[in-house]
Parts: sequence; C-alpha cells; structure tokens
Amino acid sequence: MFEARALSAAVDAVRESHAPDVRVLDCERDFETLNPARAEDLGLVVDSLEPASYPAAWLPEDAPTLLARYASSELTIGMPGDGSVAWTRQTEPPIVLVKPRVEGSPDAFIDFLIAEALVQLDLGVPEHFIGFFEDSYPALDRAVELDPNGTYQVAAALYDGWVGLQTREVFAEWHDDHPGLADAWQDAGTRLEDRVSDLPRAVARGDTDFADATELACAAIKHAIELPAPFAALDTEAYLDHGPEYAIQWAETTFESLEN
Repeated sequence: MFEARALSAAVDAVRESHAPDVRVLDCERDFETLNPARAEDLGLVVDSLEPASYPAAWLPEDAPTLLARYASSELTIGMPGDGSVAWTRQTEPPIVLVKPRVEGSPDAFIDFLIAEALVQLDLGVPEHFIGFFEDSYPALDRAVELDPNGTYQVAAALYDGWVGLQTREVFAEWHDDHPGLADAWQDAGTRLEDRVSDLPRAVARGDTDFADATELACAAIKHAIELPAPFAALDTEAYLDHGPEYAIQWAETTFESLEN
C-alpha cells in the first residue's frame, strides 16, 4: 500500500539538504483523506504515529466534518486541498506521500512537487491551515461570507499563499544547483499567468466563484506571478510578517468591497 519511492538525483539532493530524515512514499491508491485503517497502516513503514490535535474552540460550530475530525485526536492523514503530493509530521520520521494521480504528469513537474513538500517540511510551517489560524479561525469564518466548505477553501488557499511566500525564496536559488527543478517551477508558473491575470473578469462574469479564484491566486504566489487586485495585497511582506491577522483583515476588506 505504501512503498519507498525512488528519487531523482536532484530531489534526493533537496531531501538531503532540507529534510534528510523524511521518507518519500508512493501510495497504491488515490485519496484526499486516508480512511483510519489505511492511515494506521503507515505504522508498518514508520517508527511511530502521533496524531495531531487542536482545541475544539478553534472551530466554528458549522465546520466541515473532516476539519473537525482532523482537529480531534483521531489520526487523520491528508485533507482536501493537499494536492497530488502531501506531507505529514504525524509520523516519526515525517513522510511525503505521492498519490497515483500524478501519473501522466511530466517527470520534472512531479520532481518539483516532491521537492516542494520537502522544502515545506524544512520550513517548520504547520501541516494544515488550522495550525496557522489557530483560535482566530472563527474570526476568518465570520469575515468570509461563504458556506463552510467555501470558507475552508479560502482558508486553505490563504495558508498556501503564506507558505508560498517562503518557499519561492528557496525555489529561486535552484537555478544554479538544480536547474531542472527551477525550470519546472518556472514552467508551472508560466502556465498559470493567463488564468491568474483574468481572475477579476472571470469572477465578475460568474465563470469562477470567489473561493476558486482565491485558490488559484494563492497557488500562484509561490511562482512569483504578478497578481491582480484584490489578491495582490497577499503578495506582500506584510502578509508574510503578520500571517493570520493580515489574512483576516484582507478577507474583511475584500468581502466588504464585494458587497458594494
């Protein structure tokens, strides 16, 4: 069900540099969240399991069931929004999980996704946005005038953008040491540019809802793409420095402007 993945020389060098203790595993089946039995199976390939747990008071009463489960003491590996490659520190050693959905993608892009996960682990950032917003998540929930799933999507996007402000500094240094990874990073960004620049018009036309637009814009931050308003305000040192409180203020201001 989980097997050690053979890494390219470039990815293995990133692992040695940023997260030498991390194990990179291929998954037999695709998933967003592993069911409890499969999550427990990870105990066969790691030394120990230690579920994450967060106070129930950090969650709004109408929080999605999966988020409530993740915050509980139940071992929950993988959450919506994690993408094709996920990582966790709920195991010892930490692991990176490569999902079957990556099959068919260019090898260089898969290498970039794995290397990105290794860099994120090295940064020491929270595994999930609830560890980023902590007890301020209910304030974001009040600011984002969407249903619980829409709020979840916006929160996950905002967290992804904040992490991207940090990882892109590492990616930019790869041109000399890991040019293949740097090219994959830039190529992925180039593919996003037209979609990102058209976001305000797409939202205005109703072609894209606000949660999807936020997800795309925040995903572009790690590629250092110029963002249109109102998302450009997230590509700032202020967001990097002030994190959750800045994100909540941005959400309040943005949704107020959408109403006018």
